[in-house]
Amino acid sequence: MTGRLKPLALWPGELARGLKVLFTDIDDTVSSEGRIPAEAYAALWQARECGLKVVPVTGRPAGWCDLIGRMWPVDGVIGENGGLVFRMEHGRLAHHFLYDDATRAGFRAALADVQADILRRVPGAGIASDQAYREYDLAVDFCEDVPRLPLAEAQRIQAIFEEHGATAKISSIHVNGWFGDFDKVRAARAYLRDFLDLDPERDRECCAFSGDSPNDEPMFGWLEETSVGVANLRDFLQLVKRQPAFLTQARSGAGFAEFVARLVELRSA
Repeated sequence: MTGRLKPLALWPGELARGLKVLFTDIDDTVSSEGRIPAEAYAALWQARECGLKVVPVTGRPAGWCDLIGRMWPVDGVIGENGGLVFRMEHGRLAHHFLYDDATRAGFRAALADVQADILRRVPGAGIASDQAYREYDLAVDFCEDVPRLPLAEAQRIQAIFEEHGATAKISSIHVNGWFGDFDKVRAARAYLRDFLDLDPERDRECCAFSGDSPNDEPMFGWLEETSVGVANLRDFLQLVKRQPAFLTQARSGAGFAEFVARLVELRSA
C-alpha cells in the first residue's frame, strides 16, 4: 500500500503508548453485517483494560446511545453525528444535548418536507428502522433494511438534503441529514475539553479513531496521524478525500479487533 493508507505494522510504538482516547465509529467498524462479533466486543474491553477511554462516535440515534452508554465498556458515546453525548456520571446516565428540546423538535419538523421529497425522488429508499429513537436527524436507509441501492443513489439522497439546506453524510448503511451546527469532529473535540480535561489541539496525538465510510472523513482529517480505516473503507475510497493514516487487513469488526490488538501489543512492549 502507498500514500496515507499504511499497514498497521508501521504504527509507531511510542505513539501507541501515548494514546489516552480511542474514538470509533460503530456500524461496519465495530459491527459486521449488523452484529457486534465476539472479537470486536472483546476488543472494546481490551482497549479499556489497557488504559484507553473508549468513545464511540456514531450516526446512530439517542435511543441506541442510551443503551451503549449504560452497558458497553465505554467512557461515553457521541450520537447522531455529534448532536448529543450520553455518559455515566455518578452512577447515572447523563444526557448532554447541544440544542434544547424545543429546538430539536423544530429541526425534526423541518425534516418532514425533506423526507417526503427524498421518498418521492429516490425510489427504493426507506426511512431507517431506528428513526423513532432519533432526536435530531433524518436517517434514510439505502441498504440496511431495504434492497441495496447503488452508491450513486446514496449520493443523490445526500444532494437532496443539501438542496433543503441540511447537512448530510453518507454512512455504510444510511444517509443522515440534519439541521444545526454540529458534526463528529466538533463533538469529539468538545468531549476532550468538557469531559476529559484535554486540549483538542495540544493533546490530539493522544487520540486515535477507527472508521469505515465517508461520514468518518472529518475524523480522519482531524486525527490525521492516528486514524485507522477498517479494510471495507476501500468500498468508499472514491468518496473519501481525507483518508486515514492506516488501514487494517480485515474488514469491519475483525478489522477493529485487529487494530486494538496492535495497540495492546505496542502498549505492553
